[in-house]
Formats: sequence, C-alpha cells, structure tokens
Amino acid sequence: MQYTRKVMDHFSNPRNVGELKKYNAVGEVGNAKCGDIMRMYLYIEDDIIKDISFKTFGCGAAIATSSMATEMIKGKSIKEALQLTNKAVVEALEGLPPVKLHCSVLAEEAVKAAILDYLKKTGREDEFEVDKCKGCCKACDHAH
Repeated sequence: MQYTRKVMDHFSNPRNVGELKKYNAVGEVGNAKCGDIMRMYLYIEDDIIKDISFKTFGCGAAIATSSMATEMIKGKSIKEALQLTNKAVVEALEGLPPVKLHCSVLAEEAVKAAILDYLKKTGREDEFEVDKCKGCCKACDHAH
C-alpha cells in the first residue's frame, strides 16, 4: 500500500494529539470492521474552535486523517467546521488508498460528533444542520 508524503508526515508527526486539558466538547466514533476509534476534543468559545485535539486508536491512515482534520478546523467557526468533508481531508492529504477512505469518513464524523456534543450541552442543537446520529453520514456501518 502506497501512502503520500503528507499522509506519512501526519502519521509520523501528528498534530494536536492527546487530550486537551481544557475542553467543552468531545466526540467519539468508531468502525467495528477495522477497529479504528477516534475521539476529538474541542474547546469552543464564541462559536470559534479555539483549540482541538484527538486520540485515535487505529492504523496510520486513521491517525493521519485525525491529525489533518484538526488542522483544517482549528480556528474556524462552528458553521465552517461543519462543512468539513471526508473528501476535503483526503485532498488535503493528497490522497489515500481506496481501502483506507473509511478513515477520512471517521475523521469527518468525529469532528461533527464533537460539535454536536457542544451544541447539545449549550442547548443549541437545532441552530445548525447536524445529523443527530453523532454527526454520522448514515452510510456507515455503525450501530445507530
């Protein structure tokens, strides 16, 4: 399996890894077929993602997509972050092998699950268009 330099860089040197000391939202998703589990931690203030981190149990592609997703939405508004797609993560990493595309879906879902957690905690889940299934795309294999 061939990975791009960007994938290898984000796998070898993941950005924003670990649990934030101060966070007000967390989202966790997983894929039972491959065993990948992603947890995203967000610190949101005035609807801006001020800080973000992740903990991922999984393959190199899962770690790389988690890392890239955090980089892509850090400093963004909730509205902007909700527009993150797995396709955008793959493009930012300059590609993934087809068998690893599910990792980019998990990264998107983890971000949206964390945002949904924040919106629920603040009583604002109806203000934004977020799938109530942890941000899930509904095309996955998760037990809902």
